[in-house]
Amino acid sequence: MHFEIEHVTSYSYNRPVHLGPHVLRLTPRCDGSQQLLEYSCKVSPRPSLQSSALDAEGNVVTRLWFIGETPELRIASTFRLETLQDNPYDYLLETPATRLPMPYNEREAPLLAPYRYPGTPPAKVIALAMQLARRSSRNTLAFLNDLNDMLHGDFEREIRPTGPPQPPEVTLDRGRGACRDLAVLFITICRLEGIAARFVSGYQARAETERPRRYLHAWPEVYLPGGGWRGYDPSHGSAVANAHVSVAAACSAADAAPIEGSFYGAGASSSLDYSLGIKTRP
Repeated sequence: MHFEIEHVTSYSYNRPVHLGPHVLRLTPRCDGSQQLLEYSCKVSPRPSLQSSALDAEGNVVTRLWFIGETPELRIASTFRLETLQDNPYDYLLETPATRLPMPYNEREAPLLAPYRYPGTPPAKVIALAMQLARRSSRNTLAFLNDLNDMLHGDFEREIRPTGPPQPPEVTLDRGRGACRDLAVLFITICRLEGIAARFVSGYQARAETERPRRYLHAWPEVYLPGGGWRGYDPSHGSAVANAHVSVAAACSAADAAPIEGSFYGAGASSSLDYSLGIKTRP
């Protein structure tokens, strides 16, 4: 599938401010499942220094530094991209990995350790992970499909354009959440069964709601021996294939944020606006 995407983010300030350093994660990943054909990012005011490099998790990160004052900041990212993975199940899971808890070999286990740490979730989240594992007879793929189906079928989806993800227990208690909330709950439950999982931010071909306005999307990926990193989308109840564009992937949601930065000035406040246009063709 071919994508053409224009994503413009604008910050307006009630008085001129000084901008602190900013970090952009807006360049799509090139990871075998998608091919970036063209990319442009225009920033106003023009940064005094701009540098792009890969971070520790393989994301293209652009750092910006500014001099002087400005009443606004505008970041416009545009690109053309082709997704390449039509079949999300085009792999053979290695035999030891077909059963939970997930065993990783001695080479991969140290690398994946941060993605397997679940933190300290409350008992209700642990109980849900155990329930799903028993229901799937501890079969890895059955567990992942059951988890994805449960989050899609039992949880109401909402749009919350700003703010960090809810803690997994809050999403569980509320029975509803934004795409990033469902992703974090999915990740936590996977990690409780030893499955390495990470947070992905990006775009999707199909809108989550019937609203004309488009939004950034988020979903989880799990690392499967024999398959590598594979995405699931509990917002749609499907495995991720060629209808998703991944921009940043990280152990935590905060490290996949598209834009990070600060401003300073006495009595200054900011407002955010954005526009997102997505065109697709086969």
